[in-house]
Amino acid sequence: MKSKIESQFRLDINGLRAWAVLLVILYHFGIPGFSGGFIGVDTFFVISGYLMTGIVIRGLEENTDDTKNKFSLIAFYAARTRRIFPALIILCLILIIAGWFLLLQNDYKILATQSVASLTFLSNFNFWRQAGYFDPSSHEKWLLHTWSLSVEWQFYLILPILLLSLWKLVPNRLGITFAISVGFAVSLATSILLSKTNPTASFFLLHTRAWEMFAGGLVYLLAAWIPTKEIYKTSVEILGFSLITLSLVIFDPSTVWPGWQATIPVLGTSLILFVRRNNSLLTGNTIAQWLGTRSYSLYLWHWPITVGLVYSGQETAPIAVIIGLFATFILGHLSFTLIENPSQKYLAKLSNPYCIILVFAIALSAILFASFIYTKNGIKNRFPSHIEAIAAEASNFNPRRKECMQTSGSDLISCVHGGNNIRAILIGDSHGNAIVSSIANALSSPLDGILEITYSGCPTMFGVQPTRAHIAGSDFKCSEFLEKLDIKIKALPEEIPLIIANRSSAYLLGFNEALKDKTTRDLPLVSFNSQNLETSAEFSVDFSKNLVQSACRLAESRKTYMLQPVPEMGQDVPKSARSMIWGIDKDISISISNYQSRNTTVLNAQKQAHEQCEIELLDPTPYLCWDGKCHGLRNGRALYFDDDHLSEFGNKLLTPMFRRVFGDVLSPTSSSSSRSTE
Repeated sequence: MKSKIESQFRLDINGLRAWAVLLVILYHFGIPGFSGGFIGVDTFFVISGYLMTGIVIRGLEENTDDTKNKFSLIAFYAARTRRIFPALIILCLILIIAGWFLLLQNDYKILATQSVASLTFLSNFNFWRQAGYFDPSSHEKWLLHTWSLSVEWQFYLILPILLLSLWKLVPNRLGITFAISVGFAVSLATSILLSKTNPTASFFLLHTRAWEMFAGGLVYLLAAWIPTKEIYKTSVEILGFSLITLSLVIFDPSTVWPGWQATIPVLGTSLILFVRRNNSLLTGNTIAQWLGTRSYSLYLWHWPITVGLVYSGQETAPIAVIIGLFATFILGHLSFTLIENPSQKYLAKLSNPYCIILVFAIALSAILFASFIYTKNGIKNRFPSHIEAIAAEASNFNPRRKECMQTSGSDLISCVHGGNNIRAILIGDSHGNAIVSSIANALSSPLDGILEITYSGCPTMFGVQPTRAHIAGSDFKCSEFLEKLDIKIKALPEEIPLIIANRSSAYLLGFNEALKDKTTRDLPLVSFNSQNLETSAEFSVDFSKNLVQSACRLAESRKTYMLQPVPEMGQDVPKSARSMIWGIDKDISISISNYQSRNTTVLNAQKQAHEQCEIELLDPTPYLCWDGKCHGLRNGRALYFDDDHLSEFGNKLLTPMFRRVFGDVLSPTSSSSSRSTE
């Protein structure tokens, strides 16, 4: 039979849940002072490990004592099903229904995918394959937060089976404590190592997070050493909260996580659980208890609201953020009172097998609904055609992008566009890959072709190395690639001209996308001597010198053209269609002066290359800019498939410019006239 101390309601745990969910909510809403609020998830993991280990161990001990309350796997899984599934199913269904009216085709398809992953508790794998949790793009994923539910559910599935197996070998707490200690050490070591080599996997996957839950299990198993004097318990609790507060202050999204850093909030949480202060003012007060009982529903609803703010462009508007916070607490309360409580009471009346079957059947219905949306590609024609046309441009990129653009390694990958009679060689980065079809379109004969050799994130500048601001894997070998490229180009017939196209200013100044975080925004992406450079006058001089020398080196053997910078919009152009759903039309453009200011250094360096090596410059602005602005939209279509890469529609505006390479010149004036009639 359970002891009195084990059976009483744990106010301290409920209050600790309140602190955890509050930290996560305030962090995601961007409230100042809570940049480390993501540690709230680590606190939840420790609590889950503590509670689940306790449930299983008490059940196993009752089995040994031959009492009536024996541990049952199916009862354990039924209890978890009643607790987690109902509110999650309703959340997914509401989002899917709302998405019909509010989400564009591709966004709706992505939501459907996330819903299936969430309801099958595989969303941590789904998001692991996409991007890091702290990446700006993550703020557009409606169900990103369900990754932690997936990790916990996977832990719930494995833990009781593991403990049952161990109990058969060593039926006592000492053996279980030793086994969990080993699991804790192995998982923590794996987390620390993988956080350095593959931080996204380390963040999302169970084997690098299990140590946090094992920490909670160890706290339960070591409960016999709880101090009895209240002054000691109070001191330990204060120390625990101090560690959590310290984590909140010193960690932010730039911190490698979880790794060893996560041991600080995990230790803090463990200390609070260890002393079991049910009468604590910090966890036992009315507000903490109210938040704690609703923590699951609050967690479920807060993230979709923050994503909604991002979609509407209001994520930094104070009034919108305040409204979003109020909506979180209201929806969390409604979810708790109308879904969580009633569903648990009803399902508790059913037999465990029937409970599981019923809930899984309802979940399967939601999964099939979401799968239908996915198979219909997000369902077209739900919005006016001009809105869908702009949004569709997000998918209108080079269809041979994966095949032709290199992303790692140093072995050359090349593609021929058009016929086998090579009339020009295109080299560069992803900007080169984005415009290759416009060059091929400038050819006069179907027998003629373009040879493309591009490497994403690799500027055509010899000797450069990626900085820490550059998102580059361990196999990113730009410098080695360029040396091999130089050899290959020199081996090709000299009469074939060379075209160089790069997003050069980003390598010098950093990204300028509105949603880029401070770890990548406004920091140079390459260096020549150091991995920790910031943009400076000295670095700008070195950058310019390298750009000129590299271009001149390539121009030694053939006629060479260099594309001047394509205007960067600073915001995702196709996604502007989202606001149009609400009747808000955005002017997606930058001024000519803005363009010139950002690209001054690169434009001057390219001019020097022209003067020193007779490199011909190709200026895209007469074709992409008019009325004093460089535009992201034209005739109701996006010219870009994101914020800076021209789409297959937009790049065709440059075709007249590239005819210069082949001797068929069409002036910008003529091109502008043709644009007005297209």
